[in-house]
Amino acid sequence: MVGMHPPGRYKRLLVSSLAVCLITTTLCSCSLFPHTVPAKLAQTVRLDDAATRAAAPAGDAREVNGQLGKRKQHGNEQMSWIELQRHYPGTFFTQGSRTKRKVALTFDDVPDPRYTPKVLDILAKYKVRATFFVLGSKAAAYPHLVKRMRREGHMIGNHSYDHPVFTSLSAHQFGQQITEADKLLRSLAGYSPRLIRPPYGAITPNQVEWARRNGYTIVNWDVDSEDWRSINSSLIMANIKSTLQPGSIILQHAGGGATQDLSGTLNALPQLIKMLQAKGYEIVTLPELINRPVARTKPFNIKRRPSQ
Repeated sequence: MVGMHPPGRYKRLLVSSLAVCLITTTLCSCSLFPHTVPAKLAQTVRLDDAATRAAAPAGDAREVNGQLGKRKQHGNEQMSWIELQRHYPGTFFTQGSRTKRKVALTFDDVPDPRYTPKVLDILAKYKVRATFFVLGSKAAAYPHLVKRMRREGHMIGNHSYDHPVFTSLSAHQFGQQITEADKLLRSLAGYSPRLIRPPYGAITPNQVEWARRNGYTIVNWDVDSEDWRSINSSLIMANIKSTLQPGSIILQHAGGGATQDLSGTLNALPQLIKMLQAKGYEIVTLPELINRPVARTKPFNIKRRPSQ
C-alpha cells in the first residue's frame, strides 16, 4: 500500500480445536491499506501464537505473516512472532515487561491530514505521549504533521516507505524501504528512528537479522484495537479490554485509506486513556516500555543485505 493501512488487518480466525487451517490469501502491496491481503500467499499455517488471544481470518496479511506460524515464501522460512522473540530477544518485541503496570499507545499509517491532527489534539488534552509509525511517502506529503509529533513529545518509528509486504520483497527492495523512509524521517524527526513496525507485522528472520546489524528494533503488538475495520468506539474498547495486560503494546491507527472511517478511534481514545489511568496503568512511549533508545546510531551495513 502506498501510503496507509487498508481496512483489513487480522481478524478473528475460525479455528477448530487449534487445528491447522488452510489459508488462501492474496496479498498485494498496492496502495490500499495494510489490511488488504498481500499477494501470493497460499499456505497451510499453524496457530501457535496464543499470546495475542486473537486469530486471523483467512485473507488477513498481518496474522498470516506474523502470528500463525511457519511457511515458505521466496525460499525463505518464516517464523511466528513467538519464535522471532525467542531467536531475537533484544531486537523483536510484541510487548514490554509483564511485571510493571505500563502500556504503550501506538498509531500506524501516519501522517494523515484527516485523523492525525485530531489524535494529536486528544493526546495533548490528556497530556499523554504515544508512538507513531510513519510511512515515508506520507511524511513527504505532510511533513508538518511529523514535525508536530516531534514538537509535542511523541516518539516516531519507521513504518516503511509505502507499505509493502516485507516478506514478498527482495533483499534489495526491503533495504530500500527502510533506508528511503529513514532519510525522510531523519530530517523531520531530528534523528534516525530505531523502531520499525513492519506493514502487516510481516517480516522474515533474515530481515530481522539485517535490522539487528543496522541498529534497528522491530516492534509489533499484542493488543489489536481492530479500528482499521471502521468499527465504533464500543467495539474498539471491547477489543482492547479483552487482551490488555501489563506491558501491552496497543495497536491503533491515526491514518487510513480513502474509504476508511477512523471516527471510532477518535471517539474511543479519550475513553481508553481514562480507562487505563483508572486501572492504574502508566501510559508510556515504546522506547520506555521496551527499554530501547528512540534513535539509532549505527551506520548502515550496506555490504550485507538480508538474504531471501
